[in-house]
Amino acid sequence: MMAIEQLTALEAQKTVDARGTSCPGPILAAKKGIVEVKVGEVMAVLSTDSGTKKDLPAWAAKMGHEFLGVVDEQGYFKCFVRRMK
Repeated sequence: MMAIEQLTALEAQKTVDARGTSCPGPILAAKKGIVEVKVGEVMAVLSTDSGTKKDLPAWAAKMGHEFLGVVDEQGYFKCFVRRMK
Protein backbone atom coordinates (compact mmCIF):
# COMPACT_ATOMS: atom_id res chain seq x y z
CA MET A 1 0.00 0.00 0.00
CA MET A 2 1.16 3.51 -0.79
CA ALA A 3 1.03 6.57 1.46
CA ILE A 4 -1.92 8.91 0.91
CA GLU A 5 0.43 11.63 -0.45
CA GLN A 6 1.78 9.21 -3.06
CA LEU A 7 -1.72 8.13 -4.05
CA THR A 8 -3.02 11.67 -4.50
CA ALA A 9 -0.01 12.44 -6.73
CA LEU A 10 -0.43 9.21 -8.71
CA GLU A 11 -1.27 9.58 -12.40
CA ALA A 12 -3.65 6.81 -13.48
CA GLN A 13 -3.46 5.75 -17.13
CA LYS A 14 -7.16 4.81 -17.00
CA THR A 15 -10.00 5.96 -14.76
CA VAL A 16 -13.14 3.86 -14.40
CA ASP A 17 -16.15 5.72 -13.01
CA ALA A 18 -18.40 3.28 -11.12
CA ARG A 19 -19.98 5.94 -8.90
CA GLY A 20 -23.65 5.31 -8.22
CA THR A 21 -23.36 1.55 -8.71
CA SER A 22 -23.32 -0.94 -5.88
CA CYS A 23 -21.63 -4.32 -5.67
CA PRO A 24 -20.78 -5.94 -8.05
CA GLY A 25 -20.83 -2.83 -10.30
CA PRO A 26 -17.43 -1.38 -9.32
CA ILE A 27 -15.72 -4.78 -9.63
CA LEU A 28 -17.29 -5.43 -13.04
CA ALA A 29 -16.15 -1.96 -14.15
CA ALA A 30 -12.63 -2.73 -12.88
CA LYS A 31 -12.59 -6.06 -14.77
CA LYS A 32 -13.53 -4.28 -17.99
CA GLY A 33 -11.12 -1.40 -17.42
CA ILE A 34 -8.00 -3.38 -16.48
CA VAL A 35 -7.70 -4.88 -19.97
CA GLU A 36 -7.26 -1.35 -21.34
CA VAL A 37 -4.14 -0.59 -19.30
CA LYS A 38 -0.71 -2.04 -20.01
CA VAL A 39 1.15 -4.21 -17.51
CA GLY A 40 2.77 -1.92 -14.93
CA GLU A 41 0.28 0.89 -15.53
CA VAL A 42 -2.26 2.16 -13.00
CA MET A 43 -6.05 2.19 -13.13
CA ALA A 44 -8.19 4.31 -10.83
CA VAL A 45 -11.68 3.14 -9.88
CA LEU A 46 -14.13 5.77 -8.63
CA SER A 47 -16.87 4.38 -6.39
CA THR A 48 -19.55 5.51 -3.97
CA ASP A 49 -20.04 1.97 -2.61
CA SER A 50 -18.06 1.53 0.62
CA GLY A 51 -17.88 -2.23 -0.05
CA THR A 52 -15.48 -1.44 -2.89
CA LYS A 53 -12.79 -0.64 -0.28
CA LYS A 54 -12.61 -4.33 0.65
CA ASP A 55 -13.89 -5.93 -2.58
CA LEU A 56 -11.37 -4.29 -4.91
CA PRO A 57 -8.22 -5.33 -2.95
CA ALA A 58 -9.59 -8.90 -2.80
CA TRP A 59 -10.31 -8.90 -6.54
CA ALA A 60 -6.87 -7.44 -7.35
CA ALA A 61 -5.12 -10.09 -5.23
CA LYS A 62 -7.15 -12.88 -6.83
CA MET A 63 -6.33 -11.61 -10.32
CA GLY A 64 -2.63 -11.09 -9.56
CA HIS A 65 -2.70 -7.28 -9.65
CA GLU A 66 -1.37 -4.88 -7.02
CA PHE A 67 -3.87 -2.86 -4.98
CA LEU A 68 -2.17 0.45 -4.25
CA GLY A 69 -4.72 2.00 -1.90
CA VAL A 70 -7.76 4.26 -1.53
CA VAL A 71 -8.16 8.03 -1.38
CA ASP A 72 -11.34 9.41 0.18
CA GLU A 73 -12.63 12.15 -2.10
CA GLN A 74 -15.65 14.38 -1.52
CA GLY A 75 -18.56 11.91 -1.61
CA TYR A 76 -16.70 8.99 -3.20
CA PHE A 77 -13.61 6.79 -3.04
CA LYS A 78 -10.76 6.64 -5.54
CA CYS A 79 -9.08 3.22 -5.56
CA PHE A 80 -5.83 2.49 -7.39
CA VAL A 81 -4.79 -0.83 -8.94
CA ARG A 82 -1.55 -1.57 -10.82
CA ARG A 83 -1.86 -4.17 -13.57
CA MET A 84 0.76 -6.84 -12.93
CA LYS A 85 0.14 -9.34 -15.74
